[in-house]
Amino acid sequence: MSEQLIRTANLAKTYGSGENAIRALDGVNLSVVRGEFLAVMGPSGCGKSTLLNMLGALDQPSAGEVWVAGENLARLKQVDRFRAKTVGFVFQLHNLLPTLSASENVEVPMEGYVDSRLQRRQRAAQLLEEVGLRSRRQALPSQLSGGQRQRVAVARALANDPALILADEPTGSLDSQSGEEILALLADLNRTRGTTIVIVTHDRRVAQSTQRIIRMHDGHIVGDHRLTDPMEEDLHALAHSRLGQALLGHNGLSPGYLSADEQAMLRRLLDRVETRERAEEEATSKQGPLPRT
Repeated sequence: MSEQLIRTANLAKTYGSGENAIRALDGVNLSVVRGEFLAVMGPSGCGKSTLLNMLGALDQPSAGEVWVAGENLARLKQVDRFRAKTVGFVFQLHNLLPTLSASENVEVPMEGYVDSRLQRRQRAAQLLEEVGLRSRRQALPSQLSGGQRQRVAVARALANDPALILADEPTGSLDSQSGEEILALLADLNRTRGTTIVIVTHDRRVAQSTQRIIRMHDGHIVGDHRLTDPMEEDLHALAHSRLGQALLGHNGLSPGYLSADEQAMLRRLLDRVETRERAEEEATSKQGPLPRT
């Protein structure tokens, strides 16, 4: 049995109070085993970035529990150390320090954890080579392209060999080619290192580069399935589109511009997708209680 890395139980987060309260997360139950590469997908405001912040110990829940690498994050005594050693972050805008070179940016998370300056420099050089920037180690962020800056950010996230990488819209500010290169790099790191990677995205193409897609809406997980093949993923996307909802008879919509035979054929395909999604959601809801320490 694979070892569990992430587990949340009835996780909730509310911002504000009274009539102005916003329920960003509402009873989220999620389980992730080591070595998974998954996407949390949904529209703006659905709670996906809030969930990422909870997993990275950047925020505290209003209710429920979050466990990462055997730690109950509500009981952490050394939060900074946990983040430095267990979690690597990749942000949409890379957040590199503009006055430091690529190598120096990668070295920053190692301060206080790798004593030797020479070892930090060697480690940074190794990681930059791994992400394809061996010849750009001394370049400042302003001297790098957007894709190169994001590669530095990935190398920085790996600085202390974390068990988990959290990436918030890592391709959101990149052109399509650079975005595809970053996704390929993350997939390769997951495959070769076994690093667990969670990507937050609103882009279906980004989500389809992973192995599992969690769909969120209004603070809830509304879908959880593992990717199989591109055609089936396109069917999933169709099932949740306006056309798909009409074909399935939801929300009072009717695809009157299709013939009866066309509607029947597509409905059969989408019924299979919907049945599988329900089975996966039922399996997820039957997960046992959290381990106690």
